[in-house]
Amino acid sequence: MASKLTPKLFSWLILPTLLLIFLYSQSLPLYAPTSSKPKISISSSCNLFKGKWVNDPNRKPIYDESCPFHRNAWNCLRNQRENMGRINSWKWKPDRCDLTRIDPVGFLGSMRNKNIGFVGDSLNENFLVSFLCTLRVADSTAKKWKRKGAWRGAYFPKFNVTVGYHRAVLLAKYEWQPKQLDDSNQDGLKGRYRVDVDIPADDWAHIGAFYNVLVFNTGHWWGFDKFPKETPLVFYKAGQLIQPPLEMFDGLKVVLENMIAFIEKELPEETLKYWRLQSPRHFQGGDWNQNGSCTVDGPLDELQLDLWFDPRYNGVNKEARRLNHLIEEVLKGTTIRSLDLTHLSEFRADAHPAIWLGKKDAVLVWGQDCMHWCLPGVPDTWVDILAQLITPHILETG
Repeated sequence: MASKLTPKLFSWLILPTLLLIFLYSQSLPLYAPTSSKPKISISSSCNLFKGKWVNDPNRKPIYDESCPFHRNAWNCLRNQRENMGRINSWKWKPDRCDLTRIDPVGFLGSMRNKNIGFVGDSLNENFLVSFLCTLRVADSTAKKWKRKGAWRGAYFPKFNVTVGYHRAVLLAKYEWQPKQLDDSNQDGLKGRYRVDVDIPADDWAHIGAFYNVLVFNTGHWWGFDKFPKETPLVFYKAGQLIQPPLEMFDGLKVVLENMIAFIEKELPEETLKYWRLQSPRHFQGGDWNQNGSCTVDGPLDELQLDLWFDPRYNGVNKEARRLNHLIEEVLKGTTIRSLDLTHLSEFRADAHPAIWLGKKDAVLVWGQDCMHWCLPGVPDTWVDILAQLITPHILETG
């Protein structure tokens, strides 16, 4: 008798069980937890920095305007920037390999109990905000963080991971010196900015071994729009004025040499160090303070890039490639890896905040923003690349 009831009893038990499993699977989040040590490898022939943008109308951003780490002027969804759907429908496709979109849960799992730091100017802050908003998808309990000299950052308690940004626009220490009595023969001079080329800025000088990964940059402040002849940079080493006085570009070279030497000597060898090369600007018709604009409908064609960025054409946006050449020369022979996000970003003249800055009269005061990037936007691809590069090293070293 019992043997005849067994199949019927089994059917009544198994069907509700399967239904419960199905209902549970439907309730799982979009980014389901993965192994804390995902298997990611990069072929030696893979160059993530060379490729093209392809349109994928189904591609959507990972985060939206509600992310608490947004900076208002870059929050292009909230500022109702035109074409945000199209801006975020482009996917970067490397020539000889695939770029995997970051899985925030898997990435934070691999980074558990580790920290990532960004040091530099506001373009590294732009990078950081994209990173924070992306990672928050995996940990909605993330808290704002501002320690160790950091300008801003976030702590992700579920994974014990901190991601911080240290604002140091020249990397080296610099300070304002008002005009002195013996400067009276220099017409128009208001004062000087003293740059100690061999002393790192306090904001990042003492980060020590706190970070397992560091991303450095400088470059966007090294121009006469930031430091005109009325308020020039003057360069000191070992407390003494460098003679003869250095022009700005030569001063940048000396600062790079000294800051890179400091990084190599003072930061732990096991810290994974990157130098992000220049983020290109896309001003047309003039610079930011000359009514330059960037209300472009789509990415540039590859044939247009040299005309926009090659220094030989002396265009408004020429400085990125020129600075990159210098930075790459100084980085040779060091343990610092080049993060060359310039080329892929050169295409994206369409993806800046432009006139949608979130504040009334901001354009009248500051001009269009054709330097920073909309978020969500191009820096999300930077995040994908950085995650794909660092994950294998983190997994290998534990």
